[in-house]
Amino acid sequence: MPGHNTIAATVRTIKTFSNLWRPVQTVLWPMTVVLLAVGGVNASAEESSDTLTKIRKTGTVTIGHRTSEPPFSYLVAGVATGYTVEICQRVVKDIGSKLGIPDLKIEYVSVTSATRFVMVKSRRIDMECAATTNNAERRKMVAFSYPHFVTATRFVSLKSSNIHTIADLAGRSIAATTGTVNLEQLNAINRQRMLNISVLLNRENSDSFNMVTNGKASAFVMDDILLAGQIAASSRPDDYVISQETFSPPEPYGILLPLGDEAFKTLVNSSLEKLFTSKDIQELYTKWFERPIPPLGQNMKLPLSPELKAVFSKPKEYLE
Repeated sequence: MPGHNTIAATVRTIKTFSNLWRPVQTVLWPMTVVLLAVGGVNASAEESSDTLTKIRKTGTVTIGHRTSEPPFSYLVAGVATGYTVEICQRVVKDIGSKLGIPDLKIEYVSVTSATRFVMVKSRRIDMECAATTNNAERRKMVAFSYPHFVTATRFVSLKSSNIHTIADLAGRSIAATTGTVNLEQLNAINRQRMLNISVLLNRENSDSFNMVTNGKASAFVMDDILLAGQIAASSRPDDYVISQETFSPPEPYGILLPLGDEAFKTLVNSSLEKLFTSKDIQELYTKWFERPIPPLGQNMKLPLSPELKAVFSKPKEYLE
């Protein structure tokens, strides 16, 4: 057992060390608090966002895209492309800048009208970049970014069919795509007006359009801009006509995002606002709607509408 002198010496050493440590501790403690505070500020947005946390962890943003929805979202030689896809690519670049990940990668995942909401809700994809209509019912399942396009529901038919109005669809077979607002609107008008329409369902817009081409359906009900895209890509575009009468007032398209992740939505919308209020959006729009697009060189010949120009000038959430 140590002697009294040894114990006394040890106590004196401990006191000396404590006295020496006290001023150092006084300096280091506030520095530690400052460092933690700064780190907390930088991480606060990420910590409140499951999506941003996932993106930082994986170094990847997962984008859902369509296979046949020109000019918004489709495949060319197996590669996702289109107006909305390119918008999302710019958003991803901004996300990378905010997170300090300049080489942030993109994983592309094919989705359909029927699977897109499930894929966002299950977090299999971080955003869906296509032509998806924003409405109140859908906002119960997913969130939407600022609108990037405005459209209305109409129908396409062969000119030779001499079909002009919704009333002319009575008693006919009409094609529609599953999981779309257009199908809901068609069914609603069919019931309200007792038109006795036989609805033929397809998984892809191209399949619905082909039913009109092949005479299996008298018309195909869809967003007017998507109908124009199908016509432009066809071998005989002059054979088709899009109705003047609409099934709905104009409605906006938005990028699908996870519901409840406000930090992620705010970052996406901030990126979109920067794009929409710059000259870049006019160049991007012209590229996809007023010039030949791949793979066949079809041209939508659709100038920027006053309604969409107003949306771009003052971006805001659509909550109607």
